[in-house]
Amino acid sequence: MSLSLMPGHLIRRLHQISTAAFADHLKAAGIDMTSVQFAALHTICDTPGVDQATLALRIAYDRATIGGVVDRLERKGWVTRTVNPDDKRARQVALTKEGQDVLRKVTPIVTALQDDILGGLSDAERAQFVALASKAVRLQDGFDPSR
Repeated sequence: MSLSLMPGHLIRRLHQISTAAFADHLKAAGIDMTSVQFAALHTICDTPGVDQATLALRIAYDRATIGGVVDRLERKGWVTRTVNPDDKRARQVALTKEGQDVLRKVTPIVTALQDDILGGLSDAERAQFVALASKAVRLQDGFDPSR
């Protein structure tokens, strides 16, 4: 089988394209943020009081290293951490005002760059790609659509 037809190779290349587009657009906007940091901020915004372990699960990130991501977000002044009153071992994460502001500024940029990632595809092809990629991820994550 040709390398150009191997799903793993194509996914890796598309990831490179996606990562470069994200970095280029945010650098042009003067914002120092990674795609993982964006996913974390977005999830924290959507899930008030989320703890770090749940945050890692929701963004499909390693639980052992999510603390480093949150550390960097905290140093930037975008999030705060507090001890969970129900579980003293857990840390809840919340957006600061500055974190809310940067997320509000970045979200339209990230939304617009999605076109660059799948440039050249029609709207129908993009929808089909997203549907198939979402299905593949759900199946790999153990979601069984027949249940």
